[in-house]
Amino acid sequence: MDMKKFEREFYQALEDLFIGAKIEGKSGYINLMKFKSGYYNNVVKPALIELVDQELEKNGIEDFREELFEKLYTFFKRYFSESGSIYFTYTPWSERIYERVYDPESDVALFWKTHMLYYVKTEKNYQSMEVTIKGVNGEELSFWFDVSNLEHKKANEKKELNFIFRNIDEKGRIILDCYYKEGNKETNVEEIVKQVRSKVKEISSEEIRKKLQSITTDDIERAFQIFNKQSEVDYFINKDAEKFLKEQLDMFIYQYMFDSENIWSAKRVTEIQTYKKIAEKIIEFIAQFENELVRIWNKPKFVFNSNYVITLDRILAKPGGREVIEKLQNHPGMENQIAEWKELGIVEEGFTFEEVFNTKTGSLFNEVNAEINPKYKFLPIDTKYFKGLEIEIIKLFDRLDDELDGWLIKSENYQALNTILQKFKEQVQTIYIDPPFNKGQEADYLYKVGYKDATWITMLENRIRLGRDLLNEKGSIFVRCDYNGNAYVRLLMNEIFGDENFRNEIVINRTKKIFTGVKGYNVATDSLFFYTKTEEFKFYAQYKQREKEQKWLNMHSPGERRPPERIIFGKVFYPPKGRHWTFVQETIDKMIQEGRIRIKEDVEYVDLMGNKVRGMPQYLTGEEELLDSNWTDIPGYSQTQGFPTENSEILLKRVIESTSNEGDLVLDFFLGSGTTTAVAHKLKRKWIGVEMGEHFYTVILPRMKKVLAYDKSGISKEKDVKEKYNEKQAGGFFKYYELEQYEDVLRNAKYEHADLMLQPSQGKDVFSEYVFMRSPKFVEHVLEKTDSEFKVSFEKLYPDKKIDIAETLSNVLGEKILRILDNAVILEKSGKIEFDNIPIEHIKPLIWW
Repeated sequence: MDMKKFEREFYQALEDLFIGAKIEGKSGYINLMKFKSGYYNNVVKPALIELVDQELEKNGIEDFREELFEKLYTFFKRYFSESGSIYFTYTPWSERIYERVYDPESDVALFWKTHMLYYVKTEKNYQSMEVTIKGVNGEELSFWFDVSNLEHKKANEKKELNFIFRNIDEKGRIILDCYYKEGNKETNVEEIVKQVRSKVKEISSEEIRKKLQSITTDDIERAFQIFNKQSEVDYFINKDAEKFLKEQLDMFIYQYMFDSENIWSAKRVTEIQTYKKIAEKIIEFIAQFENELVRIWNKPKFVFNSNYVITLDRILAKPGGREVIEKLQNHPGMENQIAEWKELGIVEEGFTFEEVFNTKTGSLFNEVNAEINPKYKFLPIDTKYFKGLEIEIIKLFDRLDDELDGWLIKSENYQALNTILQKFKEQVQTIYIDPPFNKGQEADYLYKVGYKDATWITMLENRIRLGRDLLNEKGSIFVRCDYNGNAYVRLLMNEIFGDENFRNEIVINRTKKIFTGVKGYNVATDSLFFYTKTEEFKFYAQYKQREKEQKWLNMHSPGERRPPERIIFGKVFYPPKGRHWTFVQETIDKMIQEGRIRIKEDVEYVDLMGNKVRGMPQYLTGEEELLDSNWTDIPGYSQTQGFPTENSEILLKRVIESTSNEGDLVLDFFLGSGTTTAVAHKLKRKWIGVEMGEHFYTVILPRMKKVLAYDKSGISKEKDVKEKYNEKQAGGFFKYYELEQYEDVLRNAKYEHADLMLQPSQGKDVFSEYVFMRSPKFVEHVLEKTDSEFKVSFEKLYPDKKIDIAETLSNVLGEKILRILDNAVILEKSGKIEFDNIPIEHIKPLIWW
């Protein structure tokens, strides 16, 4: 056997890890791959060759070279994936990777292939390629699909690949540019056919003209289908690559030594020790790249493009609010604001801002006693239309974050949760999420749902674990899923929250199907898993309309309680021995007034005092009955927002009212159409909503503006909701913003190759201390040296975005915003921070990680 092939195969496997499959387009990943490729070829590989030569020569085991590379290849090939992720990519049963599943605390534990990873995104690994087909007219047609300018996805947003005709080259190939479009926009195939036929007229070659002049839409679509069959790749980051690989290496060596029939001579031991030493060096080096990705993934992110939405009544309630409204009225942005109100259906077509005031002059400013028209006091002002006035509006508030009702965050949800963790840690009372279901195929949603099993559960684990850190000690979480994932969710939630904090699996309705199932019954329900952070949690029993007719029941229940006696119709009653009265005295008094208590005279019993009593207290069941875990009496989905998986408001009403009070904070980090935040606001809770899709601006934001103005739909019709949310009690104040994404950091960070000849730190070597410590990352973008000090400036970092310095510092330092001034922010603990004099230690996690 030519053993030299293992040396080649090992270096090829290592190269695949650092360089990976060829990826074209524009993305931070590609920037990283280029850097890793250069470092591997120019530094790592030569240094590794030298290290191997030295170790073999020093130990006098040159004849071990070929076997060394065989073992290195055999070991490492199992953990390198095509996306560069490090995990169990090749795991035959004989490798026994599950030996460490169990621990002393559990006899059954949840284990899955990617449990040690952060899930980043799933994306097609497109490459520029030529596609040749036989056309409808029998001619051979060639297409060149160019992905060199393809902007890759930042996260797992739903993006379909679209195509634009560019040209026809000298070979007669139709050149198509590939690009991503979000939402439901599609390539115009008919337009491409017209463009090709038009361009054909300019071509001198009669042969090419003949082939292309009768091209059809079927030809184009067939070429698209072939190109789109490229493989889909899951992108992960190993949470601790060094620990993972060294554990696997130890197991590999252990199994080899005890499974082997070799005679263990001193030379053989030296060979295995040499193998282990070199393998560990490679692991330490590989881990440096993975650890850098972990640091980027977990670094707090900058806040971009923030705006506030506030209703007129909130502005008017503050000293100086009248003057601010006057300025809003005269601002050129008011025209766009009114156009938005009309589009949202908040005002009628002929509306003018003067109608807002009950005055002769149409101005609050000129008439001291003027009042705002109640019909318009909840009109929502979006500060994006009033640049230059935004600071004046928010300066009205002395404790800005306390005055806000909520935050809408456009971001991949892990980045959002990790970024706001310091600010909102242990402050959330209720979490509700309806994540994409574990379908393993695309669905007609506005976000990517092509997950399956291990990828899906890893995505959930990463985010739900952060969610737990945001919950307070009395908090609760509800997770919705369907039959594709309910078994996984139950086990995952047990692992994160503890099975002792499982409360219910609630059965809820899903969208009813009108056709008959082919392989079984139509699926009618979903699962809603209810967990709490601790056993000391807020819970308020809910009631539903009684399905059966009312009846009289004996008014006692099992178990003794103090005080035992109740006064009923002026007489003291004690319950039977071993029992207690079902209701407290206040409830009994109320039920007597309602005519729902009686004494059944023909019933005798012995009370706990030993007395023989004639006449049993009974109560008439109410029109409502105690709610149990069957919620199929209400719809699980709605169709008011044109969103495929819109949760019903009545469902969220039950969730929120059962586990929180007014003023508590509610969180949804798979916000979808915005039902959770809409219901939370109507129920006078504070809220945070996170969503990454472009429907953030087209569905969620408009919905929340209408909620502030007073939305008559959904739970607004419920009697108890009308008491707190109605035409006279609406309004609100919230902030919305975008976050820097992992992909943004990869694209903008600056890295430099280091010289392995540099002296490492004490106790370290060149493999275990990699050059990321010497790379500037964001430092050169943000810090400018002036004389003997550094000045902070964010203008060069993201010139096309407006960085919200105040919110960014608030998140990083974990402090509430008290006030925002013209060029400064006042935080709860740090006090006043001037934007042109920001302490470097405040921003270090953002620019150098």
